Amino acid sequence: MSRRLHHPPDMARALSRDALAAALVLVALLTSVAPAAAGKVALAGATVHPASSPAVPGAVVLIDGDRIQAVGAGVAVPPDAKVVDCAGKHLYPGLVSASTVLGLIEVMSVSGTNDISETGTISPDIRAEVQFNPGSELLPVTLINGVTTALVIPRGGVISGTSAAMHLWGWNQEDMTLKAPVGLHIQWPGAPPGRGAPPPGTEDERAKARDRAIAEVKQAFDDARTYWTARRAEGAAGIPRHDRDVKWDAMGKALRGEIPVFIHATTLAQIRTMLKFVDEQGLKCVVLVGGADAWRAAEELKKRDIPVVLNGILTLPRHAWDAYDESYTVPARTRDAGIRFCVSDGSSFPNFTVPNSRNLPYHAATVAAFGLTKEEALRSVTLSPAEILGLDKMVGSLEPGKYADLVVADGDLLEQTTKVEQVWVSGQPVPMEESKQTRLFQKYDARPRGEKARVR
Repeated sequence: MSRRLHHPPDMARALSRDALAAALVLVALLTSVAPAAAGKVALAGATVHPASSPAVPGAVVLIDGDRIQAVGAGVAVPPDAKVVDCAGKHLYPGLVSASTVLGLIEVMSVSGTNDISETGTISPDIRAEVQFNPGSELLPVTLINGVTTALVIPRGGVISGTSAAMHLWGWNQEDMTLKAPVGLHIQWPGAPPGRGAPPPGTEDERAKARDRAIAEVKQAFDDARTYWTARRAEGAAGIPRHDRDVKWDAMGKALRGEIPVFIHATTLAQIRTMLKFVDEQGLKCVVLVGGADAWRAAEELKKRDIPVVLNGILTLPRHAWDAYDESYTVPARTRDAGIRFCVSDGSSFPNFTVPNSRNLPYHAATVAAFGLTKEEALRSVTLSPAEILGLDKMVGSLEPGKYADLVVADGDLLEQTTKVEQVWVSGQPVPMEESKQTRLFQKYDARPRGEKARVR
């Protein structure tokens, strides 16, 4: 005999009241924290740098919701639009960091905060957007210096996984994801040892290890192709169903050319073996990341239409015999070679450089001082990375229909003395008053001072 359990009427009403109160508290909390839906906003009077065209003095950028509606000197401001006076300021598109581990690592020495890599060397199923930490302290520090979008890349093993294009401000991973997956990433074997102590083993042992790693990559692509051949054959007469494998599932889009394969390589030797691999595998959509020697293989890269994400501009020369400005002049040499490129703040050691991701505009400033024009340098961290990453319909320039990712500064954004005053992401102003660095500044600026302390 079954019984229906029920609550007395008074208890039921009390539970309903409690549930309603809890729901109201939750709604209030959400509406107090979440970005409110934006109406029409006009940022008026600034010198606007669209990145896709020359600067326009005294222009208006009209935002409707999360998108740019109009840009230009003669744009009429609707009567229902909120007007933000930007007279005397400079207005730029949000910068795009094309190679970073932002959100995947917090404190290098604390392994629990490190999701930059997983165990194993072949991990195509690792997804950056899943591992991304939207509460990272490094995000607001980077954001308030004008970087609004980042390609977040897992970096472990040889085949590292897929990257994701992330806005640096939002509710959570899902809210901040612009596009995922963006590409499949391979850390090409044979990377140079750098300026520190050489890696263990003899040169012959290192060469054998490199060859084994390249063989692993080739075998992974062969296995993935076999897997997808079997998957496509399912349903035909006499063909059984095959078990799903998340590892080879993750490589499907790259094999079909739906997303690019990003190959991280620096030296000419690496680039040559990488190009041989690209031809053997018949890959039609490839991006080279790092590429310090890309200009030396210009004709081969142009023939295959392979663009380059240039990493590590603000770094020491790779060799003792190089000129002091070797790294600074790579973008100009890449441009002169006719290769499509963009500039990033990443490096071969991203876990060391990620706290300095906010310095992306100064990487562009450096290349502007060593061969690029100011316009080319700005484009190299805005529209060019957006084009290479397949995001140019959404971000990278100030054009109607794109996300309203804007940076308002009191001067040239590529100058270190310039102050970024406002940042907008998807049509919403970002709080500029507080980040980890502003809190540290306020703390130590208010420190006790003795008789010999500096006079303020």
